Amino acid sequence: MSGGVDSAVAAARAVDAGHDVTGVHLALSRHPQAYRTGARGCCTAEDARDARRAADVLGIPFYVWDLAQEFHEDVVEDFVAEYAAGRTPNPCLRCNEKIKFAAVLDRAVALGFDAVVTGHHARLGADGLLRRSVDTAKDQSYVLAVLDRRQLDRSLFPLGDSTKEQVRAEAAARGLAVADKPDSHDICFIADGDTRGFLARRLGERPGDIVDAASGEVLGTHGGAYAYTVGQRRGLRLDRPAPDGRPRYVLSVTPVSNTVTVGPAAALEVDEVRAVRPVWTGCPPPAAPLECAVQLRAHGAATPAVLTAGADGWSARLRTPVRGVAAGQALVAYRPDPGGDIVLGAATIA
Repeated sequence: MSGGVDSAVAAARAVDAGHDVTGVHLALSRHPQAYRTGARGCCTAEDARDARRAADVLGIPFYVWDLAQEFHEDVVEDFVAEYAAGRTPNPCLRCNEKIKFAAVLDRAVALGFDAVVTGHHARLGADGLLRRSVDTAKDQSYVLAVLDRRQLDRSLFPLGDSTKEQVRAEAAARGLAVADKPDSHDICFIADGDTRGFLARRLGERPGDIVDAASGEVLGTHGGAYAYTVGQRRGLRLDRPAPDGRPRYVLSVTPVSNTVTVGPAAALEVDEVRAVRPVWTGCPPPAAPLECAVQLRAHGAATPAVLTAGADGWSARLRTPVRGVAAGQALVAYRPDPGGDIVLGAATIA
């Protein structure tokens, strides 16, 4: 129970379904006073109080589990290391993979529980397959696609058949004080929302050049290549404009040379993506190229593709070029289905 409306209603529905439910809030910060207050995070002291109040309304036991060390090692340190390597990670996806459905699930099973219930907007069908939520605007199947079959078999997502508006209305009807609590959008462990500053404090200043992709000309300097991601337009602070007056975008980040390469928007277009460390959840690894749809970032649209699985990962040939594909993000493959798009699996974009 994060302290938000989704997990509160998920817990309520689990109670209604006849399960023996215990509410658990995760203490993830080693320095709680450094976390932001208000509704902008997902694991603040205020969130813990909101979760406890919701559990009281539902009449279920409530505990706080301290997983700060695991979170720091598996999520925060991974986040910093990925940026240092020139990649753009998704910490929420890593938290699901390493914390909520690994550390939490393992502890729950050891204590005799059958499953972990969360407020994610996604569906698990009777066939056990992970599907998109009916509320496509709030769908979170992308950040759950890294879960393996064992983890999914011990997971419940009660909100997948509801829209966010329906969830809020139900929370209000149940007398849950979080009914109108705003959604969290920021990275919970960056208290002020300043990702660049957070990385600079941990990685230090590393001045380097910003160069033009076509000419190789140095157009400006930066304080650390880790502060840039593919597709970025703002904050480049270039010394001279492009000859055609059009904006430039980050095309690549190269940590070895500490170089940020920029160019026109058209140069961002990608028609093939390679991905590593695949996890198949909705089908066995296919022997032949597979027609599917792929989503390349958390809030991006899916695009038709032909996916080829190899010994070292995936290759996805996109039917329509996509801009701003960043290494470190997840490539999630979907299969259209009348009951909702089915997650086939996920891999990390290389």
